[in-house]
This record gives sequence, structure tokens and C-alpha cells, in this order.
Amino acid sequence: MHARPRRATLRSLIAGLCAGVTALALAVGPAQAAPVDTRSSTQSTGHQNPSTGLSASYAISTPTDISAVCTGQNAETIQAVDATLNAVYETWMGCKGIGFAGSPDGGATFGTPVMLPGSTGQKGSRTWDPAITVAPDGTVYVAFMVSRSGLTYPVVDASSDHGASFKTVSAIVPPDANNWGDRDFITAGPDGTLYLTWDYGPSTAAVTFVCAPSGSCSFATGDVNAVMQKSTDGGRTWSAMSHISPGYPNSGADSAPVVVEPDGSIDVLYQGYVVTNVPTDDLTVAYTYATRSTDGGATWTQPVRIGGDAGTMNNGEWWIDGSEALGPDGTLYATWDTQGSNSDTGWLSYSQDHGATWSAPVQVPADTLNVPHVMQVVAGPPGIVYVGWLSSSDPRGYAQYLRTFSTTKGWLSAPVQVSQGFGTGSVWPGDTFGFSALSPTRLVLAWGSAVAPTASNDNIWTATVGVTLA
Repeated sequence: MHARPRRATLRSLIAGLCAGVTALALAVGPAQAAPVDTRSSTQSTGHQNPSTGLSASYAISTPTDISAVCTGQNAETIQAVDATLNAVYETWMGCKGIGFAGSPDGGATFGTPVMLPGSTGQKGSRTWDPAITVAPDGTVYVAFMVSRSGLTYPVVDASSDHGASFKTVSAIVPPDANNWGDRDFITAGPDGTLYLTWDYGPSTAAVTFVCAPSGSCSFATGDVNAVMQKSTDGGRTWSAMSHISPGYPNSGADSAPVVVEPDGSIDVLYQGYVVTNVPTDDLTVAYTYATRSTDGGATWTQPVRIGGDAGTMNNGEWWIDGSEALGPDGTLYATWDTQGSNSDTGWLSYSQDHGATWSAPVQVPADTLNVPHVMQVVAGPPGIVYVGWLSSSDPRGYAQYLRTFSTTKGWLSAPVQVSQGFGTGSVWPGDTFGFSALSPTRLVLAWGSAVAPTASNDNIWTATVGVTLA
């Protein structure tokens, strides 16, 4: 389900020289238009909810390839925005390490990609799972996982000039030798405090993997946990681990996106497996859980299972499962997907009491085909949320989709396809995609896709979406 150390065969695809490494990341550069053009450059489409008369329509730009100069595989993008500057920042696996590109004009154009310092894979070391956030002072922070000298841990790079240059500010070295580590998430609180969650196990020998032929790897056993560390000095130093999931050192948890509320409360969503046969730590089915800390991560509330009646996740699921967003009215939103014996279903739920209780899950994609539905959620105006997903539910391959939901009126549109071409289904697109709001009705998306004429490798594609709510 995530980028794991055993994913060496996939990570070895991240090759090729990324041109313009020293170029300014926000210098406007050429963008290659999508090679498959199935509609006009700006599509307006929508759907009226017959019970309410409300609808959402979308003006979607032509997707552009922002990674063309980075030869080889470019995948697993993730995104952050600085709405005050109308800036969009993308980071992904590529450019011989972790690639980065910035847009100074709301995603209309992007500068030449650069490779982030400290992310070059050499002498047996590898890098994967980028994460990104923008602090209140405009500093851009990118975290990514590295495996070096028997240790696996996050590295954090920072830019104080809006992505024009980066420097490595910290390597968060773990306390245990030969540890296991995976998917990191990073965010900044209102006071600038940085919060970083990641998947941690004291012993990599305890983890066994399940790898998909055209995807990533999940795991069947392991001493896996969701942990958090924080920094109050711009990422230079970090606190000791806070154990988010109960039962450390073998709580059976991973993939923990984090958001911070205006009062500093921390909300985390994570995937929690049923752990059996201790001490071998067999991992069976999983559920999505929400937990909260009001003391900076020192303690966490009893986890709340979200949408348990909707089904479970199995340990063959290789993509990042779980996304969380905070609305301007304090509503928390969560998305995830479940797997049946021959199905996969994407879900949305929301909480209006800081995660104590959650709504009944609502199905998001129209299909329940047995294919990946990589889900993410972004808050819009009060009571409105946007859900995106990357899926190969169309027989032509992977595509990026979008839909709008109201907590009072239900779905305001049918699913709409943001991407124009389809990515080859046999090429791993990455475990995540970029999805952000520059304003309550201005969205930007980015995704990895192996679209002809580069169907053997993924490139990173971006598009902007204007939403009209009527």
C-alpha cells in the first residue's frame, strides 16, 4: 500500500538526469500539452442534484506535463499551495531523487524542475515518499524518506525563497538500528510549529511484504506504528516520537495524514490493522481511525473507527489509503477505500465535533470495480468538500477524477474526469496525487500518468479547475 524499502525494483525506475538542477524553480518554463485531446481546452460540466436544485460545474484546463525534462520515471506527486502568493508547489519521485517544481501563477505555468538536496540515490541509498507543506511565514518544507547505512528515516528540506532554492535542515535519525520506516506526512501549525508523522517499526526484520506487479508494496507482518515528531525551530531539531496508535511497538498502524486546527489541536487519520499471532505480528484486515491531540502530541484520544460498516482494507492494497481535510467551519473530512473479495469502493465521511463522531460513509466513485481508487479530499466553502481520486476503473487505464459534496445537500455533481489522456494500467502511477484549493472554488490537481508517447514511464501532469456552485 505504500512506498516501502522492499520496493527497490520500482525505485530503480526513478532514473534519468533532471535538467536545470540549478535553475530557479519558479522561473516560468515551457509546459508540454497533453498528447491526447478529447475535449476543448476548458471544459464546463456539471450535474444538478434533483432534490435540491444545487449543482457544481467545472472549468478544467488542459493538463500540462511539468516533468518532461526529467527523463525516466516520474510518479507519486504530492502538492501544497500558498494562497497568499497564488503559488503552487509540486514534489514527486523523479529527477534522480525527489523532484520539485513551483508555479507563481496558480498552476498556469511551472518552472523547470529541480532535484532536492539530499535526495540523490547513491551507494545503496534510496529516497521515496515526498511530503510538502507551506508554513505561515511562506517557508516551503519538503520531507522524504531515505534508507542509508541500515537506517530508514525522514529528511526535511526547506526553502525560504518560495521554492527558488532549498537546503537540507534535518535528518530525523531514528533511535533503533536496522529500523523500518515509511510514508511521511508534514504540516505546519498556525504558530509555525512543524508536525511530521511517519510509519515506524523498531525492526525491519519483522516486516514482510506483499508487492503488486504493477503497483507498490504492502506488508503481511510487522511491528508497524504511526508516530509523530514536531519541530519549533524551522525543522532544525525534532522532538522524540509521540506514539499516535495505541500498542507501541506493535500497534499495527500506518499512513497517518495530519492537520492542525486554528487552536493548535492536532487531528490525525490512520490505517489500523488487526494484529494477530504476536510476536510475529501478522496483519490482517484494516480500518480507518481518527484521533486527536490537544497538548501538542503528548497524548492522543482513544481512536475512533470511521465507517466500520463500509468494509475493511486488505493487506494487498499498495496505495496510500486515507486522506483528511479541515473545513473553514471546523468540519473534518475523511476519505479512504475498502476492498471486498472482488471489489474496491471509495468512501467519504465527515465529523462536526472534532472527530468524536463521524457521519455514515458515502460512496464516492460510481463504480466498485476491483481496481485501485486512490482517494484524497480538499475542503471548499463551509459545508462543501471536493473529493478526487486516481483510478484505473476505465479499461483505457488510469485517469484523475473529481466530485463535489455538500454536508446538507449531498452530491452536487457526478464524477468528472480531470485528466484527458489515460495512463497505461500496467505502469505504477504512484501512491498519491496532488490536490489543493487556492480559494474555496479554485482547485489545482497533479498526478502521475504514463500517457502516450511516454507510455512506458509516468510523467507528472497538472490541471486547474474552477468550480461554480449554483
